[in-house]
Amino acid sequence: MLKGLWKLTWVETKVFVREPLGLVGSLIIPVVIYVLMARAVGPVPSQAPEAESPFNVAILAALIIAVGAVLSLIAIIAIYREGGILKRLRATPLSPVTILAAHVVVKLGFTVASLALLVVAGRRFFPGALDVDLLSFGAALLLSTLSILALGFVLASLVPTARFAQPLGAAILYPMVAISGLFVPVDRLPGVVRAVARVLPTTHAVSLMQGVWDGVPWLALWVHVAALLAAFALCVAVSARVFRWE
Repeated sequence: MLKGLWKLTWVETKVFVREPLGLVGSLIIPVVIYVLMARAVGPVPSQAPEAESPFNVAILAALIIAVGAVLSLIAIIAIYREGGILKRLRATPLSPVTILAAHVVVKLGFTVASLALLVVAGRRFFPGALDVDLLSFGAALLLSTLSILALGFVLASLVPTARFAQPLGAAILYPMVAISGLFVPVDRLPGVVRAVARVLPTTHAVSLMQGVWDGVPWLALWVHVAALLAAFALCVAVSARVFRWE
């Protein structure tokens, strides 16, 4: 099983690298957004008072990395389904779990690469701006990406054709980022919007990454970790029931 997983992961990596739009969107665009916006608003210092809910450009870039991975996943799954590739893959000895896991490994791998470029850009253009525990922040980003990827599998299960994959994914995911508490504190949102925001993985992703950025111990952030894990488990269960291979 592991041999098949790594072989398929390598194939999917080469497919992803050959798609310029996906590669640029995953690796370059988050860094460009970070540099441009950080120059406009200034680097956000760590240990910022939580009550101020500062706009954190690094966390925005990290969220864009996660959302970009999900949009790419949705588009690829839709293209594979429409082209009959999923149907052929299902007929191989590889299990459905292995096939889907390969996509997740590729997305998480490029998430790590994107974070590394973000760190290089931060230290090059804004010395001291990323003086945080990068290992802890990277773990928070990977957990957030994994949870949002699970939501992406649900969307990929429902998108009928490749033509509507990315527009529909963007129409759902970017509003989630807008009400995640990154721009406006969740407590200041209207009642219905606030209630929706509190159950979205993007909101807990922002809270987790902001907490790690501020040096808060993971144990104190257990609510957000539990929420992301619960969202992952729920979305995996839903996608397992509604996923269509053809």
